Amino acid sequence: MKPSGEQGAGAALAATGEDDPWKECAEVAVQLALQAGQIIRKAFTEEKQVSTKTSAADLVTETDHLVENLIVSALKEKFPSHRFIAEEATAAGSECVLSASPTWIIDPVDGTCNFVHRFPTVAVSIGFAVNQELEFGVIYHCIEERLYTGRRGQGAYCNDKRLQVSKVTDISKALILTEIGPKRDPETLKLFLSNMERLLRSQVHGIRVIGSATLALCQLASGAADAYYQFGLHCWDLAAATVIIREAGGVVIDTSGGPLDLMSCRVIAAGTQEMAAFIAQQIQTIHYRRDDES
Repeated sequence: MKPSGEQGAGAALAATGEDDPWKECAEVAVQLALQAGQIIRKAFTEEKQVSTKTSAADLVTETDHLVENLIVSALKEKFPSHRFIAEEATAAGSECVLSASPTWIIDPVDGTCNFVHRFPTVAVSIGFAVNQELEFGVIYHCIEERLYTGRRGQGAYCNDKRLQVSKVTDISKALILTEIGPKRDPETLKLFLSNMERLLRSQVHGIRVIGSATLALCQLASGAADAYYQFGLHCWDLAAATVIIREAGGVVIDTSGGPLDLMSCRVIAAGTQEMAAFIAQQIQTIHYRRDDES
């Protein structure tokens, strides 16, 4: 089912009462995600100008910049007192600090490598936090036109369908999702493959890599997978998806097993606490610099 304006998931996200201070923010986030999705869909089959950032596997295109500028400029005009954390601005040297102020956390094109290769798993992600607490998230699967939304205390939706995580606790009955991360040095690859081997030895049904952290996390929220883990993702990959998963009944924690640290560049998400805790015990840490380190 395709979203239309603020129907379905967008309406559910915004229908929160007249005294809700963030209602307008939620409505605007949905509108901007849909607008960004139109731009990304149009550019999907066109030739692209591709550059690299931190590694040969960390790609950026002109569409990443175009979409980020569209979203941030519209939000700054509408909410001039708010703060922003956006992927490409951060890559260019902007400060990446989550303060108590209302803060938008934006990934303009998640799955840029997929986008470059015309592999149809690409999303725009918009998260929103106040007092360092995530309030809502909007993720738009641009190619399939699936709008995922979550609002703290009010549930999570894909278009007009309420989301519910799986309740699998047995690792031998689980489908696990992960992503490789941008580093490709021998030690990182050894740890990444070792972590996969540890879980495969636990007789998981399977491990999948789809090239988009946000959409993998949405699959978890939808109940199509049972857990997700990664080292080397960023706050803009996690912010919106964390709200959606939690509102779908899931858990999002640090890879140590402790509370999630949005700036730590690592995560375990699962439908159940038991599944998350098991994965935390199995995997070895791959070290990445924190997002809020200058």
